[in-house]
Amino acid sequence: MDNLIETEARLWDYIDGTANSEEASVIKRLIAENAEWRAKYHELLEMHSLIATTELDEPSMRFTKNVMEEIARLHIAPAAKNYINNKVIWGIGIFFVTLIIGFLGYGFSQIDWSAANPNNNLIDKVTSVDYGIMFNDNFVNGFMMLNVLLGLMLLDRYLSNKRKQFQQEA
Repeated sequence: MDNLIETEARLWDYIDGTANSEEASVIKRLIAENAEWRAKYHELLEMHSLIATTELDEPSMRFTKNVMEEIARLHIAPAAKNYINNKVIWGIGIFFVTLIIGFLGYGFSQIDWSAANPNNNLIDKVTSVDYGIMFNDNFVNGFMMLNVLLGLMLLDRYLSNKRKQFQQEA
């Protein structure tokens, strides 16, 4: 089997003209002397001439236009920039920034700045705050409820816009 594959490869090199002159003379002698090599050579030579004379299939002139028209008929997903609303992203960002600033402001307001610490260190002041009070205060609860309410309103507007877009497409 390997011998047959090697024979074909050497004959193809000879037919294509890629074999060097020394190898070409060896193959020419084998074709003249060996019946197997001669039969295989004529078979490959016939195949080579068929390949050379066969015309390649080409698509019709209108093929590309037909494909592009078919693609245009389908609804292709738009680029992310088209369907992501920047106002929604900004709203979510402002919501979280406001939440963080509110918690930090409340936390710093709970620090006793006039307390006499021997080190008078900010880290000691921050760690001495009872953060459990922060979540029980009415102001913080109201602030969190307001942010949750605003977030739900934002979600409602976003979903209603999506529903309108879906109904217009259908």
